[in-house]
Amino acid sequence: MPAVKKVKNRACLVLLSGGIDSTTALHWALQRYQLVQPIVFDYGQRHRVEIRMAKKTCQRLELTPKVIKIDLRQVGGSALTDGRIKVPAFKKVEEIKEGLPVTYVPFRNGIFISLAAALAETLGITDLICGFNVIDSPNYPDTTGSFVRAMEKAINEGTGAKFSQQKFRIIAPFLKMKKSEIIAYGLSVGADYSYSITCYSGSEIPCGRCSACLLRAQAWKEVGQEDHLLSRLKKERKL
Repeated sequence: MPAVKKVKNRACLVLLSGGIDSTTALHWALQRYQLVQPIVFDYGQRHRVEIRMAKKTCQRLELTPKVIKIDLRQVGGSALTDGRIKVPAFKKVEEIKEGLPVTYVPFRNGIFISLAAALAETLGITDLICGFNVIDSPNYPDTTGSFVRAMEKAINEGTGAKFSQQKFRIIAPFLKMKKSEIIAYGLSVGADYSYSITCYSGSEIPCGRCSACLLRAQAWKEVGQEDHLLSRLKKERKL
């Protein structure tokens, strides 16, 4: 992980989808920055429940997220933004095929980082924190280390940072970690995943069949604990 120490008056912006990785990234940032500004994207995703749950997570941490709306349904090309494309269902992780998945949203993270950088520039923030990782989900091209470095270079060339000594940094502390390792780190700093949503189906209750659900279930099994989300749903008698 990048050794980013907590510095007085230092601020960061966290890209928060509300899933396991970005929720952990939020807690990672809270350990290191005095001011943490979460940003949530409402992009017309099938699983829009994640927006409401991300807000709940922020509320529990006494943070106020900035929600940016952009309709990527106009672009389509993904099972997450086009209702005509089915979300693939699997029985086990091993069935998940290699190659670009239909749940990939074309250049989504590039779009998100661009918008986050624009907001950060207006706020005077230079550190953008992302929960990207490639160990468990290697088939998404916009979560890799090379992608992060390329986007960092682009925003430093295409913003006011080009004329300033203050440069943007895109920090992805979990790039080379398994999801179970990310959860374990989160638990060590008090992360609560009760309202983190991973499932692509669009429901608060996990479908248990999409790739995101299967990878999440495998990670919690490796951690040796019950998923906080499932524990909450059982307590609320939703499961």
